[in-house]
Amino acid sequence: MHDILYHRHHLDSYDHLEFPGVVPRTFIGAFIVSLFASPLVSVISWLGFPKFYSLVAARLVLGCIILSTLRFFRIQLLLSQIRNKFGHQVETFFVLLTTFQFHFLFYCTRPLPNILALGLVNLAYGNWLKENFYSALSFLICATVIFRCDTMLLLGPIGLELLLTRSISFWKALKYCVGTTLLAVGLSIFVDSIMWKKFVWPEFDVFWFNSILNRSSDWGTHSVHWYFTSALPRSLLLAYPLSLLGALADRRLPFFILPVLSFVILYSKLPHKELRFIISSVPMFNLSAAVAASRIYNNRKKTIWKLVNMVMLAFFAISAGCTVVTFMASYYNYPSGYALKRLHQISHPVNVAGEEWVHIDTFGAMNGISRFCEDAFPWRYSKEEEIVVEELQNRNFTYLVNEHTSVDGYKCLFYEEGFERLELRRGFPPIVLVKRPKVYVHQDMKKKEDHLHKKWPGC
Repeated sequence: MHDILYHRHHLDSYDHLEFPGVVPRTFIGAFIVSLFASPLVSVISWLGFPKFYSLVAARLVLGCIILSTLRFFRIQLLLSQIRNKFGHQVETFFVLLTTFQFHFLFYCTRPLPNILALGLVNLAYGNWLKENFYSALSFLICATVIFRCDTMLLLGPIGLELLLTRSISFWKALKYCVGTTLLAVGLSIFVDSIMWKKFVWPEFDVFWFNSILNRSSDWGTHSVHWYFTSALPRSLLLAYPLSLLGALADRRLPFFILPVLSFVILYSKLPHKELRFIISSVPMFNLSAAVAASRIYNNRKKTIWKLVNMVMLAFFAISAGCTVVTFMASYYNYPSGYALKRLHQISHPVNVAGEEWVHIDTFGAMNGISRFCEDAFPWRYSKEEEIVVEELQNRNFTYLVNEHTSVDGYKCLFYEEGFERLELRRGFPPIVLVKRPKVYVHQDMKKKEDHLHKKWPGC
């Protein structure tokens, strides 16, 4: 998104060919977000604000796009009252449950293929509720072919259920699916072959790497039950038990929940697991939870239900507390970004004739630094990988941003702390965020120090 917004058609200035990642990814989502963010970025540049504010603008635009698709799904809950489905109260609880889910809302602004696919999945869910089944399948196919190939694990169970319940015609569905697939594949190949400067269909490469070669396991593995015992409880919070209750208590819900549950079960067979892989299941689980919450609330005047309602309200409060705590923890999860910002603010070498080179190691690049954080001349940046620490003193780097406490030939100027863990304590507040130094900024000792460097706190 940065390169589209700032370099436009100058592809040689883009950095994805130098740092391509493990597998290629589509540019289509980045183009869409950049299109809507460009007016804001133009105003930010005209006012002379740092590029960091363009990062905020781009992520806000992405969040608004994803939440607008979620709004479409939510509106169908309200309109479905006409078709004797859910209605206003369920819609209200759906909003409340989603509001108290930090992980879901946080991910809505993250520029990941999973999140771009989530937007199309939300549109598919909305059309599913509207009984526009062919449109729902088309959105799921686009999500699969363009953004995230493993969405097929959701497309398959939903399509099979629609066929078994005779909600769709096999031949008509085949015509829709083949037509949509050809258009989506053609669009992806056309756009991405230009941007990657080679013939490529990114999601086919991803499918081959993850599913056929099973190379995703190189990035860690979890037990087969991890989604159900860790990821979903942390992301859904109160909605987790309520979603199970809703599916058992309302005969309308299994039609919507079983395919989504099958999606998570099928995904569980892949050894490498992350919450973002199954983030598309959250809206439908929230629907089931909202139905259960509505039923509990409507029966709150009855003796047993009154107690259940009180427990539910207590868990709402606990979910809100968890959201606040995780928000605070996430604030300290970007130490590299804070370190680079601090370096720019305190150093600001306005009178320097030459370039000031900053080397950012892999850890630094993964913990808060993006091209949006970079400043103009005289600042220059290198993310060259696989440089051993001992070799850094032989390179022409003015500053280092890395995870090492000391580097030969460099003086440690300061460090930035990052979130380490939560700790329970007596007194108030009962939960404390424990931080420790994560990122260190060093200066080449061969460079002449100026009077500003007396401000550096040291390490």
